[in-house]
Amino acid sequence: MTARNEPAPDLRSFLAANPELVFRPDAPLSVVEEITAILHALEAEKRQPVVLVDRPVRVDGTESDTPVLCNLTASREVCASALGLADHRDSARHFAGLAAGEIAPVEVGRADAPVQAIVAEGAQADLRTLPALKQHGGDAGHYITAGHVVTADPETGIDNMAIQRCWVREARLMGVYPYSTSHNWLNVAKYWDRGEPCPVAVWIGHHPALVIGSQAKFAYPRSHWEAAGAALGAPVRLVPSITHGEAVMVPADAEIVIEGFIPPHRLEAEGPFAEFTGYQGPQVANPVVEVTAITRRADAIYQDCGAGLADHLVPDNMAMEGAIFAMCRNAAPALRRVHVPISGRRFHAYLQFENPRPGEVRDALTAALSYRRLKAVMAFDHDIDIFDDSQAMWALATRLQWDRDTIRIDRLSEANLDPSTPPGAGSTTKVALDATLPPPRRPGAPRPVPRGNSVNPDALETARAAIAGADDSGWPRA
Repeated sequence: MTARNEPAPDLRSFLAANPELVFRPDAPLSVVEEITAILHALEAEKRQPVVLVDRPVRVDGTESDTPVLCNLTASREVCASALGLADHRDSARHFAGLAAGEIAPVEVGRADAPVQAIVAEGAQADLRTLPALKQHGGDAGHYITAGHVVTADPETGIDNMAIQRCWVREARLMGVYPYSTSHNWLNVAKYWDRGEPCPVAVWIGHHPALVIGSQAKFAYPRSHWEAAGAALGAPVRLVPSITHGEAVMVPADAEIVIEGFIPPHRLEAEGPFAEFTGYQGPQVANPVVEVTAITRRADAIYQDCGAGLADHLVPDNMAMEGAIFAMCRNAAPALRRVHVPISGRRFHAYLQFENPRPGEVRDALTAALSYRRLKAVMAFDHDIDIFDDSQAMWALATRLQWDRDTIRIDRLSEANLDPSTPPGAGSTTKVALDATLPPPRRPGAPRPVPRGNSVNPDALETARAAIAGADDSGWPRA
């Protein structure tokens, strides 16, 4: 990394450039469920503004001077815009190409790192000063949900980062959940095999493009900073952490960083916690982080991610789309788009094809089933909008024969936190559904599909005009 000191995109520059996206509640809101309740209420109305709470209220009834930001990545359209995409439906191809367009990070000194404007070390590093939320009634406590956990492979020095839940247990102690198949867990385990604590840093808050790009899916070991830079459209400015120096680098333009060590072989009960599945995740034995330092901007914003809500699902689902697209594209050049719908959490994927050759769709479906998180993959023709669940279900209902168009594979790797998997199962059954139409009977002939129901375009325009002239009750406006 080379030294550089130029303005870079960050969270506040995004908010300043997009004020129309931000909803700022006037009233003070408690960090205990009230802020999360705002997100639930908005989602019920199918509204996804960025929410900035200027007056978060701590458990003791006092107001925090650190505002809480939520819903930054709840909207696919907003995420696509942050990434420079005109159409969110192109996210799979975009993510699949991040590796090819990597932008290397640059290193800056502490004087040029806003996130280290305020440094609290030792006993002064108190997690309880952060307005961490207790989001849902069944949660074990207050969780850091939008923190990117950074560890490094002790053998190569290559770092990894991922959003993983952190439970604020005490002033200088938090639980962390690097699930067993994650790259962070591989790094932790290598340190533990040496009998050494694992250095760790958790950064919170940045431009949404960096937040999204940092979740790109790669083989181990591989750093995410280059792909994050490609998503951001600029080099990520990194600064050595206070505790670990260059061994663990952190974004200079983040809002808050928590530093510490994961002590070897120390596992403690952690959870329950509301998860992306929409259910309370069970209590599990997880590592802990012993905090050594907390650094922050002078006017830091605390970012939270609503667990199980769109803010939690959308960015990682978009990153999954890119990984699945890359896996399947070589086997199926006719693949056009991939969608991991919120309705399926992270267990379903839709693939869209245009004029596939014989066998191409099934090759792609079989490849996609090897993606660990997926339980079901469905294939559709290009006339089906795979970003509309109602169209996907219509195609399954009218273009699928279960005995002819179903692929079932047993004993594949299971998805973490799948509430339907029996404890200790270790593997699961996955299915693929081919809802594409059969090929034409001869070259150049149309595919065998009935004509879809439609009305005359002029009649449709007349109908739209009539609707525009009615109020909410359906009666014509005066």
